[in-house]
Amino acid sequence: MKSFFHFMISALTVLAWATHMACAFDPNPLQDFCVAIDDPKDTLFVNGKFCKKPELVKADDFFISGINIPTNTDNAFGSNVTNVSVENLPGLNTLGVSIARIDYAPNGTNPPHTHPRASEILYVAEGILYVGFISSNIDGNRFFTKVLHKGDVFVFPKGMIHFQFNIGKTPAVAFASLGSQNGGIITIANTLFGSNPPIMPEVLAKAFMLDKDVIQHLQKQFGA
Repeated sequence: MKSFFHFMISALTVLAWATHMACAFDPNPLQDFCVAIDDPKDTLFVNGKFCKKPELVKADDFFISGINIPTNTDNAFGSNVTNVSVENLPGLNTLGVSIARIDYAPNGTNPPHTHPRASEILYVAEGILYVGFISSNIDGNRFFTKVLHKGDVFVFPKGMIHFQFNIGKTPAVAFASLGSQNGGIITIANTLFGSNPPIMPEVLAKAFMLDKDVIQHLQKQFGA
């Protein structure tokens, strides 16, 4: 009986250790890539940003102004995004949050895109927006959509392709909170048709089931 008791204690100890090991995980990426390097003297980047010495930190490191100012939406999409991320607000480093202001002209759109490192909460400050996101292939590519008015909030889960479109007759404004200091953005059309160097037209023609000439036209439109 005594040996059985010791056996059970040992088994539970091993199980607890294994569970602890199974719960371990790699740190989340904070940029598109962070390639390993053998020689430290050639190191240029870390996963995120280097930290300032605490005694040198100032209040201005946590401050930025101007997000209340409307921006120019005179472009092909009729929208403009003002990002507040670790790139222009250093105090966000390691905090896992950021914010953006989006201005939309009437019929303006923030075209289909994804944030590879962040979920997004969108708050409509002015106007009427048609918004939506599409679930993954495994979930059947389901389309979740809503018409939002002033004061409404909508959530876009991490990594899901989503968009906003101003269906009102006046300019619209929204504020997006992101669960990363650098959520990243992949605008679907720009990425596929404007990559550098360009993707072979044959690949995209096959993927979209379009003629090669159509793909080449799209690549010219997006600057590839």
